[in-house]
Amino acid sequence: MQNTEIQISEIFYSIQGEGLLAGRASVFIRLAGCPLRCNYCDTKYALDARAGTKMSIDEIMKKVMKHSPKYAVITGGEPMISPHISLLCEKMKENNIHITIETAGIKFVSGLACDLMSISPKTSNACDGQQDKDKYLKIDQLKGLVGNYDYQLKFVIEKIEDVAEVHQIVDYLKDIDRSKVLLMPQAGDVSEYIKKSPLIVELCKANGFVFSPRLQLVFGETRPAE
Repeated sequence: MQNTEIQISEIFYSIQGEGLLAGRASVFIRLAGCPLRCNYCDTKYALDARAGTKMSIDEIMKKVMKHSPKYAVITGGEPMISPHISLLCEKMKENNIHITIETAGIKFVSGLACDLMSISPKTSNACDGQQDKDKYLKIDQLKGLVGNYDYQLKFVIEKIEDVAEVHQIVDYLKDIDRSKVLLMPQAGDVSEYIKKSPLIVELCKANGFVFSPRLQLVFGETRPAE
C-alpha cells in the first residue's frame, strides 16, 4: 500500500495575511522541508524536512475539517517538493475547499487541484549573491506554473533597486497580468512594515503593480494551536 504520510510542521486556522485573498479566514497546512535558505525567512522552524510530525492525509483532513473551511493554504517549507501534494489537494477539493499553494516557484508540478498558485520568486535580496542564484530562481519552472494555474506573483521588496529585478522576471515570463504582480515590504515587525510601506506604495503606483499587505505583522502572532 502506498505510503501517504506527509511531514507536517503545523496546521492552524487564521486569516490570510498576504496576496489577493488577504483577510480570508483559512486553514493553513504547513509542510516541512525547503531547499532554500532565504535571508528573510520567517518560518525557519519548517526548513528541516524532519520538522514537525508525520501525518496521514486522513489525519490532516480531520484537523482541517474541524474548522469547516472555505479556504485553505498549503504552505511550507516548500510544499511543491512533497511527493504527495497532489493527493492532499484532491482530498481537500472533495470537500469543496478553495486551495492556495504558497511556493517559491522552484518546481513545476502539473495537474494539481489548485485554485490559486501563490508564487514568491526570489530576487537577489533573498540570498545577497552569496549563494547559488540558479537554485533560488528557476524561470523554466515559473513559466510552467503561470502557464498552467491561476496565479499571483508576490515579490519581497527591500529597496527601490529590487524593482528592476521584478521587471526582469516579469519580462522573462511574458504576457504576465500586472494585476497579479504584487509587491510587499520586507519587514520583520510592524514598525519596519509601517516604515517601508510608503516606498512600496509609490513603487506600485509608478510601475502598475499591486501593493500586498502583510497582515500577520500588523496582528502579531496569529497561529493558535489547531
